[in-house]
Amino acid sequence: MTVNPKTRPLSGVRVLVGRARHQAGALSAELRKIGANVLEIPFIEIRKPRSLRPLDSALTNISTYDWLILTSVNGVDAMWARMSQLRFTKNSLRNLKIAAIGPATKKAIEKRGVKVHMVPKEYVAESVVRSLRRKVRGKRILLVRAKVARDVIPRELRKAGAYIDVVEAYETVVPKSSRTRLQAALKDSRKRPHVISFTSSSTVKNFVSLLGAPRKNPTRARPVALEGVTLASIGPVTSATLRELHLREDVEAKEYTIPGLVKAIVAKVAGSSLRSK
Repeated sequence: MTVNPKTRPLSGVRVLVGRARHQAGALSAELRKIGANVLEIPFIEIRKPRSLRPLDSALTNISTYDWLILTSVNGVDAMWARMSQLRFTKNSLRNLKIAAIGPATKKAIEKRGVKVHMVPKEYVAESVVRSLRRKVRGKRILLVRAKVARDVIPRELRKAGAYIDVVEAYETVVPKSSRTRLQAALKDSRKRPHVISFTSSSTVKNFVSLLGAPRKNPTRARPVALEGVTLASIGPVTSATLRELHLREDVEAKEYTIPGLVKAIVAKVAGSSLRSK
């Protein structure tokens, strides 16, 4: 059978998707649609924070805030789940202006019948700051995010005169069951991925943890286990984390979204001989 490179440009290419299990579907579906052989091994697992008291307190006092910032779909899901348990409705948010990082986060909010007032041009924290800096002096802001996250937004918006509360709605942990699967896949020539996708800094950090033994020579371009494997990053923050951990992105999405990542992988494959590896 002849493969049409225009409709199935990733035919014969094995791509490892490391998103959390409940989120892998969207990226995997896009990749499979254009011919990729997808292997799903989650690098992160989403859990409730150890204490929900800070989030509960913020939700109870939501009417005192001017802005709500949500940075991920996970944050949206976690916040609405808690609102439901506390019997709060979308009407609780009617006086808030809402900022969302990225179209997926915006879509998740709008799906719940709530208007999003601002989405930054680039889907990173720095762009949120640029978009809000002149609008938040003297305003109270609630930032709902993961337990471990970059402090760019709270630090810079406080400098701009905002009063900002940061609450944890969820945390990401390393799924221990993935370690054996990952190491086995990298050793098996039939499963060894041509491309590994990274959709956040957390996926990078946890991937390195799952990889196992520390590198004896971090100045090497790539650990032995990853030689010949293309590392694909969803954006500059994720790429920076790869470099911090002595890896290097081979592909970086121009638009920091799942479709943007898929396009970047396709472009890389078009100009290489990945299938023959």
